[in-house]
Amino acid sequence: MRSIWNGAISFGLVSIPIKLVNATESHAISFRQIHTEDNGRIRYRKVCELEDREVSQGEIGKAYEDADGSIIPITDEDLSHLPIPTARTIEIVAFVPAERIDPLQMGAAYYLAAGGAPAAKPYTLLREALKRSNKVAIAKYALRGRERLGMLRVVGDAIAMHGLLWPDEVRSPEGVAPDTDVTIRDKELDLADALMDTLGEVDLEDLHDEYREALEEVIAAKASGEAPPETPQPAAGGKVLDLMAALENSVRAARESRGTPPPGEEAEVRPLRGRPEPKETEGKKSTSTRKSAATKKTAPARKSTAGTGEGTKRTTTTKSTARASRNGETSKSTAAKKTTTKTTAKKTASRKRTA
Repeated sequence: MRSIWNGAISFGLVSIPIKLVNATESHAISFRQIHTEDNGRIRYRKVCELEDREVSQGEIGKAYEDADGSIIPITDEDLSHLPIPTARTIEIVAFVPAERIDPLQMGAAYYLAAGGAPAAKPYTLLREALKRSNKVAIAKYALRGRERLGMLRVVGDAIAMHGLLWPDEVRSPEGVAPDTDVTIRDKELDLADALMDTLGEVDLEDLHDEYREALEEVIAAKASGEAPPETPQPAAGGKVLDLMAALENSVRAARESRGTPPPGEEAEVRPLRGRPEPKETEGKKSTSTRKSAATKKTAPARKSTAGTGEGTKRTTTTKSTARASRNGETSKSTAAKKTTTKTTAKKTASRKRTA
């Protein structure tokens, strides 16, 4: 990482040579301005108004425009000799608890790198002192033409500095909050708490810039001559005017998305598909078999013979035929029995005579 500023940390009578390095980077996609008719680049040229010609970067300096329009040139040498102790120094002025710092004041973040081997010992001393005290250091420093306020804290084994806005640069929130009297019920607060608990926490490492990714897809599609992807349609939802209904629906949707059952409800246990049902005992099997057989036998008796007159005649004829058939079979079996009895009696009489 390339340093953007060289100086020293003033820690009482201790001076720590350091280099200021950007701690953050931007991954935003930048665009160029073009002429829409022919895609020609639009450039801004730096032109001197007095000579009416374009000038190079080396010919450009700084100046202050007074109220009457007069120009007062300011050189880099003038800035390096400013009558303040923070021209090339990060001067620590106090140590305070971290919660004393309003996040609204926090701005750009930097890493403070030790400037060479001699700076290792005092650098480590300041880092360990900040760790043990659980405090942050408030400092003043000058950067890019102005004095700034900063906060030093420990990040891993390094010291980081956050640029802070001056207290008078933070606007008052007066007039921002609604001025209408609103009554919040305990039930609404309970639902809001339930929604917060359901959404839970998130690992910040899992968050990413979806807008930039979508923009990269559009650029890649157009570069390859393809149609850019279409915007997905948002889920259609009715306008919810009742705050309670909105909270309840939000809690329900959050639980469904995470597979969390509502409180007080147990998960339903269902058998896995394809797994055979548990086998029954022999006693149960025989009982069920008997019941099935009995059901089959009695089932025809329950059937109705209701129908047209012709259907009734056919049914009666069929029954009569069946009865006649059964009577014939019965007569035959009775005659057979009588014949068998007579034959047995004759055999018995013959045996008696022989004896």
